[in-house]
Amino acid sequence: MCQMLVVRPGATALDEQERMKGSLDIPLSEVGKQQVLKAVDQIAQFPISAIYCGPCESAVDTAKILAEKAKCKLKICPWLKNLNHGLWEGKCIEEIKRQQPKLYRQVQENPNLFNPPEGESLAEAQQRVGRQLQKLQKKHASEVIAVVIPEPLATLIATQLKSSTIDDFWKSECDTGTWELIDPSGPSMKVLA
Repeated sequence: MCQMLVVRPGATALDEQERMKGSLDIPLSEVGKQQVLKAVDQIAQFPISAIYCGPCESAVDTAKILAEKAKCKLKICPWLKNLNHGLWEGKCIEEIKRQQPKLYRQVQENPNLFNPPEGESLAEAQQRVGRQLQKLQKKHASEVIAVVIPEPLATLIATQLKSSTIDDFWKSECDTGTWELIDPSGPSMKVLA
């Protein structure tokens, strides 16, 4: 079975401000660069055969550093573009909590119903990435691969692979510089960089 490393890029300035980045294309901050170096050192123990990443700058920069260390190829995949947060992109999570408390609470209680105003729902994102993930798993059946994607797409993919649910959408939105190994034949592990 394919083992998949789900790698979250290091932080950007928006992540540090606890703003919803969504599909905005933001470079790594200095803190983010340090997170990436630490994560890459931790991930070096795995024999990665291929790296796939989303098209945003923070994911590409993270994946390039990982590919150099792992000495493997990197492929940028448009289908791994992060969720479009619509009118929420760039907004602080606390601002959303204050201005739209009912919607904030609905997302907290049932993340699967998440659909930001004029944005992409989790269900739409699951459809977009689901079939592609299955193809990757078949193509790399007995290998370890890495997928470098920002939140919340990283958590969405991880929960799909583990057949689990999203525990705290708002917390995962701010998760950067971490990685987890998802092994269908054994225990998964999540590491904070």
